[in-house]
Parts: sequence; structure tokens; C-alpha cells
Amino acid sequence: MTAIVVALTPEFADWECALLMAVARSYLGVIVKTATGDGSPVTSMGGLNVTPDLSFAQVRPEDFDALVVPGGLAWENKRVPADLHDLVRSFRDKNKMAAGICAAASMLAGAGVLNDVKHTGNRVASHQEYPGYSGEKLYVDGPKAVSADGVVTAAGTAPFTFTVEILKGLGLWDATAQEELSPFSAEHR
Repeated sequence: MTAIVVALTPEFADWECALLMAVARSYLGVIVKTATGDGSPVTSMGGLNVTPDLSFAQVRPEDFDALVVPGGLAWENKRVPADLHDLVRSFRDKNKMAAGICAAASMLAGAGVLNDVKHTGNRVASHQEYPGYSGEKLYVDGPKAVSADGVVTAAGTAPFTFTVEILKGLGLWDATAQEELSPFSAEHR
């Protein structure tokens, strides 16, 4: 059975992971767990209080098919758990999917996992703020999520295509997923 862990930071952007979590869990039978830096509850930008299933230290890539990180204000407010980069790299070291949207796409850049794959984000300048980033030539400036070699990135304005690319990358893009998600794209046509 497919399993996803969503790494939550203080003041995470709840809308950036909500569609993925709901469709994956409720319609596709995916195990969806949440984790925070120390396993303590966090509050989203929208005021959603989440008690996580795990701490980052308890997350083992062997137990999950993907690590998904929504953006949020933690980067602006310097409240990002120090071991998030290590967690991302541990997933990539095991050839597991790593996905980041908005500020979390730039965090993937800082972890060094965007240097050799096509990717996107809010803007390349945000990625360049991280010393570990050298993938400018592979940056795709566009309105939709980008998936390459097990890495999915998106600007904060693209939670729909972010969800689609994660599901496709996990081999879960089927008639059920398409039926449940297609209405969410209608507004953007």
C-alpha cells in the first residue's frame, strides 16, 4: 500500500497539501501521515491545529513512498526545524519521492536535491538564497508543477498540479483520481 508523509512546519500553508491528503486518503486508499520537527502540534496559516503522527526523527524513508512538504511562513519567520534538509536528503538517498511547494520548493533547493533535475518554485531568486543550490539552468519558470526523477516542485499558486504530479509519480493517477480532481482545475481554464 502506498504511504505518504507530510512534513509540517509552524504556520504551514494548509491549502497546499490539503487536496493531496484528502484525495489520496479518502479516494485512493493511501496511508497519509503527518510529521513535525519534534512531534509537537503545529498551527497552520489558516489556524488549523494539527497533532502529528510522528517527529522528523521517527520518519524512515523505508516506511514511505513520498515526503511532501507544504510551504508556509516558517521560512520567513526562521522557524524551520534544522533537520528538515537531512530528512529530504534521506528520502532522495533511498530513491523516494521528495515534493515541495512554495517556500518548501526553495527548501528542496537548499537541501541540494534540485541541482540535477528540472524544477520550479515561486521564483529562482528564492532558490538562489540557499548556498547548496546550483540548479539555475534547470529552473522552469511556469504556472504548473514540475516533476522530474522523483522530485516534484511547484509555486504556491499551483496546489492542483502539485497534487496531480505527486499522484502520477506514485503511479496513482487513475480514473478515480482524475474524476475526483478534475473539477478543481475547472476554475483555472
